[in-house]
Amino acid sequence: MAVAANKLELLQIADAVAREKSIDRGIVIAAMEDAIAKAARSRYGAETDVHAEINSKTGELRLSRHMMVVENVESSAIEMTLEDARRHNPAAQIGDTIADTLPPLEYGRIAAQSAKQVIVQKVREAERDRQYAEYKDRIGEIVSGVVKRVEYGNAVLDLGRGEAVIRRDELLPRETFRNGDRVRAYVYDVRREPRGPQIFLSRTHPQFMAKLFTQEVPEIYDGIIEIKAVARDPGSRAKIAVISRDSSVDPVGACVGMRGSRVQAVVNELAGEKIDIIPWSQDVATFVVNALAPAEVVKVVLDEVRERIEVVVPDAQLSLAIGRRGQNVRLASQLTGWDIDILTEAEESERRQKEFAERSNMFMESLDVDETVAQLLSSEGFTSVEDLAFVPIDELAGIEGFDADTAAELQTRAKDYLDRIEQELDDKRKALGVDDAVRDVPGVTTKMMVALGENGVKTVEDLAGCATDDLIGWTERKDGEAQRHAGYLEGFDIDRDGAESMIMQARVKAGWIDETALAPAAAEEAEAEAQN
Repeated sequence: MAVAANKLELLQIADAVAREKSIDRGIVIAAMEDAIAKAARSRYGAETDVHAEINSKTGELRLSRHMMVVENVESSAIEMTLEDARRHNPAAQIGDTIADTLPPLEYGRIAAQSAKQVIVQKVREAERDRQYAEYKDRIGEIVSGVVKRVEYGNAVLDLGRGEAVIRRDELLPRETFRNGDRVRAYVYDVRREPRGPQIFLSRTHPQFMAKLFTQEVPEIYDGIIEIKAVARDPGSRAKIAVISRDSSVDPVGACVGMRGSRVQAVVNELAGEKIDIIPWSQDVATFVVNALAPAEVVKVVLDEVRERIEVVVPDAQLSLAIGRRGQNVRLASQLTGWDIDILTEAEESERRQKEFAERSNMFMESLDVDETVAQLLSSEGFTSVEDLAFVPIDELAGIEGFDADTAAELQTRAKDYLDRIEQELDDKRKALGVDDAVRDVPGVTTKMMVALGENGVKTVEDLAGCATDDLIGWTERKDGEAQRHAGYLEGFDIDRDGAESMIMQARVKAGWIDETALAPAAAEEAEAEAQN
């Protein structure tokens, strides 16, 4: 049986397939050309370079065999001599390609089936490319689809022009869908895979809630209100931090809406998830206090190096601040990006008393004074022997119960103690093999040299080769929890800028860079300070 199609049928088929699969008509025609060429090669030989061309306006089919013009023919199927080529084209040259027109073919059943497979494969690939191109730019948007099937808890959605999947762990707890349900979800990833583009949706992603608020609150859509951070415990509770760019617009009130209509629409979509709307603040302490609402906060203490914040709450507010199973403080930590330690007023008072006792004992041991004098120094705010040694003598003598002689004696003992400790540290530094030249690097103390030596940094070159994180440590988040990695100078009063400056000075000392390289950085720093 022979299979044939007239000119109009070819174009009608191409148009129908292009409309049905939502792909370009030219792609379908190109697939037909490849299929016809493959079928023709089964007639003329697989090694023959056969090309098919379909006129996109008239549907006329033209078959041709391409031959390369060469001096010595090795394969008569794809090569011809210059003499033979000039019979077709008198201007032919070595290296040219001659297109030899072939007569029309009638395709048998096997050839037609093979052509069909080629067309189906090409159309499927084009459809996949179209779907990937369409959805790869929609990552971060909310899409709506109809549940097509549910497989092992994963919901497969029909989006109209493609399929997407919501995995079981991306669904809200206790949330189930049936075939035909209409679902809204957040596009968080689109990937190419052998079986076609995979569109992954989520209903637990923090940005899903942010996008829902963008749809419900015109002020967010218009950019008057900005969502700065979102933290969710999907299906249970969430916190969202907002700020208004217009002082006349209340960000929290706008998100809540009249009688809670706006926030309630989001809550309904999220299966009753409770939402705390919090005003964002550039001041970290204020932001953390807001994030811990509804608990009241008495006091906060920031540790910027460790990115930790200590919060003191009234004894009766402890359970409210922590929340059920730690939910409130966990969400507040995710929202602010800081680790939060919560203490009651009683715990904080106990800790202060303990620190006072430790400071008093330290003064008693280092200065050889009685308990009364040590406690008096602690109560006046002295925290170390260094504070005492270098404070103006008048200030020390002005403490009630002290006179000039007592102040002078205390400072003498403090300096003697520091000299003794310095000598002990220097002996330890020498024992560790730390070079004297390291002391010449600005900012480096003998105590730091010991700490560096214990971590294998013994020369100026060793210090020059360090990274900032090597000295002060770093914090990384893993599974939502912050993990602290200690640096060589952990516990020293040195910040990131100080550590970076120390390393750069070491590189100058080591001859790695010229001192003029430090000038631009210093100029930028001075300019930043002037702007502040």
